[in-house]
Amino acid sequence: MSHPHLWLARHGQTAWSLAGKHTGRSDIPLTPEGEDEARKLGARLQKTAFATVLTSPLQRARKTCELAGFGAAAEQVPDLMEWNYGAYDGLTSGEIRAKRPDWHLFRDGCPGGEQLADVAARADRVIARLRSSPGDALIFSHGHLLRVLAIRWAGIPGELGGRFSLAPASLSILGTDAASGDPVLERWNDVCHL
Repeated sequence: MSHPHLWLARHGQTAWSLAGKHTGRSDIPLTPEGEDEARKLGARLQKTAFATVLTSPLQRARKTCELAGFGAAAEQVPDLMEWNYGAYDGLTSGEIRAKRPDWHLFRDGCPGGEQLADVAARADRVIARLRSSPGDALIFSHGHLLRVLAIRWAGIPGELGGRFSLAPASLSILGTDAASGDPVLERWNDVCHL
C-alpha cells in the first residue's frame, strides 16, 4: 500500500526572520530575497504532483505559496498559522532570555500565547486530515509550526522540537517506512534549490 508524503515548505525570508525575531501572528511580508527564494522553491516543486495543497493564511506563507506556483490550488488552513508567541512576538531569543534566562519555547511556551500542547493539537488536526490524502500533500507554513508537525508525525517527544532547525524556503518531507510502516522524516531542512 502506498502512503502519501507530506512535503513541508517553510515560507521565504522576512525582515524578522533575517533578524532572528519570533514572528508568530504578526503578518510580516516577505523581503525581495524571500520572494526570490519562493520562486526557486517553486521551480523545484513543479516536477511533483500534489493531491492537496494547504497554506497558512498569514501573508508570508500565502505569498510563498503563490510565488511557488501553487496559489490557485491552495486551501488556507488556520491550523497552519505559526505558534502564537504572545508577549514574545517580535523579540529574539536573546531578548527573551535576558529577562528569563532558562526559557525554552518547546518546554515553556509563551505568556499570552500558546503552549506546545496548543500547537500540537493544531498539528494533529492537519495530520489526521492528510493521512487519508489520495496522494502527496504540500504544506506552506512556518518554522516552529512545521517542527511541531514533524515531531507529532514521527512520534518524537515534544521538548525535542527545538533541535530541528528550518531555514527560510526550506523543504522537508515526511513519509512512511516501507518495511515497518512507521512514520519517518525522509528529508529535513533541504535548501539545495536556493
